[in-house]
Amino acid sequence: MHDPFEESLRDMLKSGASDHDDDACLHRVLKTANRQVGAGDLFALMGHWLGALMIALNSGSAHVAPVSRRGIRTGSPDSSRSTDKAD
Repeated sequence: MHDPFEESLRDMLKSGASDHDDDACLHRVLKTANRQVGAGDLFALMGHWLGALMIALNSGSAHVAPVSRRGIRTGSPDSSRSTDKAD
């Protein structure tokens, strides 16, 4: 059976001088790997930043005073009650 892939591998093994530049190939592989690692680090940084922001907003929301939009009427029977939102 004729296998072109196997034949090309045999030809590469038989040839002593290789036209393939190993340094250029290594440089290309390392450059691609560096991009992938850099993108992963960037996304991890944004994820940690978003988590920290959510924690800050969650812990800071307890310090916000509730605002009542109901007006205090002086003649109403409920004027002695406070206008807290929890009521």
